[in-house]
Amino acid sequence: MAFVDPVTLKAGDLALVPLSLEHEPGLRAAAADGELWKIRVTSVPEPQDTRAYIETALRTTDRFAFAVTEAATGKVLGTSSYHDVLPAVKRVEIGYTWYAQSCQRTHVNTTCKLLLLTHAFETLGCHVVGWRTDNFNHASQRAIERLGAKKDGVIRGHALRRDGTIRDTVMYSLRSGEWPEIKAQLQYLLSKPRD
Repeated sequence: MAFVDPVTLKAGDLALVPLSLEHEPGLRAAAADGELWKIRVTSVPEPQDTRAYIETALRTTDRFAFAVTEAATGKVLGTSSYHDVLPAVKRVEIGYTWYAQSCQRTHVNTTCKLLLLTHAFETLGCHVVGWRTDNFNHASQRAIERLGAKKDGVIRGHALRRDGTIRDTVMYSLRSGEWPEIKAQLQYLLSKPRD
């Protein structure tokens, strides 16, 4: 996938590094922090399935996965990916994103999205960045909407959940012309003191 070359993205105390099998113990610990695999509408692996999760991410040809880490220590906080990469139309989606419960509702997601969006629009020259989420993953929908993405619609009967039920998928996107205002807002949010 020449469109997305291996790269490390850094800002503040975070680094997004290309996911590798070396991240397995840290990613397993992140999934266990909050027993995230028990959430029905996410793709978080059970701890014993972490290696298979990483192997799948590495062999999927239209996906580039990152480990989200503390820059100073290398501690793995979670993961995020570019996926459904379409070089011909300069479009990527951001997904397969999850963080240890102790990192949720902190600066981590906003910082990661700022890094991924900046790289997508300003380095890769993307025209559109998209997201998709389960119709029952209301927390994910709120997080995507807080980024400033626009809801494109719902694809009904689109994918299987891990429990075998069929989900509807909510689609979002952000266009390159919208990026400067969204970038300013994300930077503003990160500059505000947190309670």
